[in-house]
Amino acid sequence: MELTKKNLHQICRKSDANTQITFDEDYNVPDSKPDVGRMIQKKGEVNLTEVVVSDGHAHITGSLDFHLLYVSDGDIRRIYNLDGSLPIDENINLDGAASGDKICLRWDMEDLSIRLINSRKLNVRALITFHAYVEELQDISLPIDVKESDSVSVKKAEIPLLELSVHKKDTMRIKKELTLASNKPNIHTVLWKDMQVRALDIRGLDGKIEVKGELFLFTLYSGDDEDHPLQYLEQALPWHQEVECDGCTMDMIPNIEVNMSQSDLEVAPDADGEERVLQMDVVLELDIKMYKENNCQIVEDVYTPNKKFVLDTKPEVLESLLVKNYSKCRVEDKINVPEPANKILQICHSEGSVKIDSAQVAEKGINVEGIVQLRILYIISDDDMPFYSMETAIPFSHVVEAQGISQDCRYYLQSDIEQLSTMMLDSNDIEVKVVINLNALVMREHKKAVVNAIREEPLDVEEVRAMPGIVCYMVQDNDTLWDIAKRFYTTVDEIIKLNDLPSENVKPMDSLLLVKKVE
Repeated sequence: MELTKKNLHQICRKSDANTQITFDEDYNVPDSKPDVGRMIQKKGEVNLTEVVVSDGHAHITGSLDFHLLYVSDGDIRRIYNLDGSLPIDENINLDGAASGDKICLRWDMEDLSIRLINSRKLNVRALITFHAYVEELQDISLPIDVKESDSVSVKKAEIPLLELSVHKKDTMRIKKELTLASNKPNIHTVLWKDMQVRALDIRGLDGKIEVKGELFLFTLYSGDDEDHPLQYLEQALPWHQEVECDGCTMDMIPNIEVNMSQSDLEVAPDADGEERVLQMDVVLELDIKMYKENNCQIVEDVYTPNKKFVLDTKPEVLESLLVKNYSKCRVEDKINVPEPANKILQICHSEGSVKIDSAQVAEKGINVEGIVQLRILYIISDDDMPFYSMETAIPFSHVVEAQGISQDCRYYLQSDIEQLSTMMLDSNDIEVKVVINLNALVMREHKKAVVNAIREEPLDVEEVRAMPGIVCYMVQDNDTLWDIAKRFYTTVDEIIKLNDLPSENVKPMDSLLLVKKVE
């Protein structure tokens, strides 16, 4: 017997691995830079140049790039920046990965410390965790009907399904310009920059993806006046872009991961030829998955009183949408700054990132615990060298609501900072307020034996003869007329006609008269 089938697209994780890389290297200050006296602020990032996947592992090459803002050593103290790089050449074991597979690679800077050995040498220590995985498209053939089914009774079940309709990777480039205010001096040297994308709002439209957000810029620079005065600028620039996405529709459910892969800041002349224009160029990598929710009727069983059918089934895992939750977590804390001895006059800039330590399925949702890592740059009452910074972490705990979630569910969890504000309470206390986006897509997994083929076999004559010709049957729990008809070699229509039933609905303890339709 031939089945009519429909292909269901799902994505499955083929292989998954985590690995950690440690750095403990000495770094010599370049001759072009003055001696290091006091370090103000540091940060680091991973830049990957090549990822090669072969059987069972992935080879990654790149660098750990670190940036340092420091005060020079000597009678005249000035602020300088230093950029350094340490090579990365590592193998990651990925069971099941094969040459040609596309790998998804994420990294997390667990720790970065830069220690001053002497004024010309630094010690750089870092711990980086890489999370690598390979996803592949999986097609599941679902039987939706039986061809030539006029004389065959077909039992179908309607099940909700979440189907992957679009899966692609794309890039988005954000270009912005910002001209200095008239009361700011021209730019001589950019000493420090931070660029972050915040308040992301992503939605699917017909044939495209719409992305909105804010490009948050901070820069510390020296002016081109005679004594090169230090200046800083902090600005949030809204942006809105669209990416073409064939097959996307407004009713689809988006699951899009956004990662900033490049951020450049250049100084350009204005119309008068003065260095007063900041040009920003940011590249975002988009991993786009668009799901469509629908109900599908699939064949569960077939029978006819005159023939015997044997079902060949295959175990499959089908997914349905449980919930898509855009959750927000608000974190507030008061931070005491014991050092330096001088009073804090003003906060220049605060930068944060979310690190999730654990996410576990709870009774009513996903229990998320983590920290917000903060770097705060501030000014103290020291006219010679007013800039200081501090690093701290604020813990948070939040439950992303997902009623009905269980261990049989699979979920995607994305986090980013929507808002971050720091305010002076007094000369040594800072109030921090953070709004964290915790977006979860929760899918319920259904393990089901899906009919793959149906073959016909001769009836068991002895079994048919042993079955009585007429039976008075008492309906049991979970019985349907279809199941009863198959068990007693009759048909649903015959049972309805013989018992004068208004419909196929029966309830436990109903009495039915059944007549065997085959001899």
